[in-house]
Amino acid sequence: MNRRDAIGRVALIMGGAVIGAEFFLSGCKPTSTQVNDLFDADHVALLNEVADTILPTTSSPGAKAANVGPFMAVMVRDCYAPADQKTFLEGLGKLDDAAQKKFSNKFMALTDQQRTALLTDLDKEQKDYTTQRSKQIEGDRLKHVDDPKYKAPEVPNHYFRMMKELTLLGYFTSEIGATKALRYIAIPGRYDGCVPYKKGDKAWAT
Repeated sequence: MNRRDAIGRVALIMGGAVIGAEFFLSGCKPTSTQVNDLFDADHVALLNEVADTILPTTSSPGAKAANVGPFMAVMVRDCYAPADQKTFLEGLGKLDDAAQKKFSNKFMALTDQQRTALLTDLDKEQKDYTTQRSKQIEGDRLKHVDDPKYKAPEVPNHYFRMMKELTLLGYFTSEIGATKALRYIAIPGRYDGCVPYKKGDKAWAT
């Protein structure tokens, strides 16, 4: 699976454009370490646990087994615009604030069931926020449709949407995700445009 295909699949799952996709496609800045000047080891550990709550171990290994936390740190540092980097980093604190408000504890101290309940709430929040954000930007654009100098307002993305997108992108482009959660053939055979599908079959990585 190439980068463009992976981004397309994540966009399909999320129901919209992937944040930072233009940077993912054009290429990110190189980095020498996976824990960088934006993220420390505690941040990466938290991201791994968030990712593993989104994609836990079932019949295939979960997101933490694919080391999605370090992947997120690299992608945010090297591929996100500064405004989205700021939103993402502030989101780590907001995640703990939400955990404290709902369960009186930080995210890392929650049970698996509590983590799932919290992220379910945050996922609904980000969906509602993203819908309203799109309406706001589009409405403003229509008001200025005849203005050639018009520039769309900078309305922040939702931090949890970014975390979820990067979890899906990181997992399904990892070796574990592509070969354990999806079906993978290193050298595919002939093209077959009509393959019988049985409910429960894994999607193809290749």
